[in-house]
Amino acid sequence: MTTPTEISSLIRLRMSAHDAHYGGGLVDGAKMLHLFGDVATELLIRSDGDEGLFVAYDNIEFLAPVFAGDYIEATGRIVSMGKTSRKMEFVARKVIASVAVPGQPSAADVLAEPVVVCKASGTCVVPAAFQRVAR
Repeated sequence: MTTPTEISSLIRLRMSAHDAHYGGGLVDGAKMLHLFGDVATELLIRSDGDEGLFVAYDNIEFLAPVFAGDYIEATGRIVSMGKTSRKMEFVARKVIASVAVPGQPSAADVLAEPVVVCKASGTCVVPAAFQRVAR
C-alpha cells in the first residue's frame, strides 16, 4: 500500500433525543460508527470520485459516553492506499456537552478540551473500474 497525500474529512453533529437509545439520554455507540461511515464515504469521493464500499473495521474503541444534546466531531483520514483498498483511521470527539442545570433543561458547555469518545480504523474498497480521480 502507498501513503496518500493528506485526505481528511470532518463532520460535526448534535446528538438529538432521537439518537438516545438508553436511559438518561445515552446515545448508542453504533451512532459513532454511522458517523464514521459518512466520513469514509466523503474520503472515498475525495480520493476516487466514488462512494466505494466499507469492507470492515479492524479496531473500535468506545472511550467515553455520549448523550443527547452533545455535539460530536467525527474526523477521518486515509492512511494508506492499495490498488482498490483504502485504509482509514477515525476519531469522534465531544466538543460541546449537554449539562444538567436545575431549571434549565437546555444548558450546554463548550469544552475547553474535546473529549475523545470513540476511535476506529477500517478498510474501504473502490473497484478499479469505478475510480475516477487520478492520483
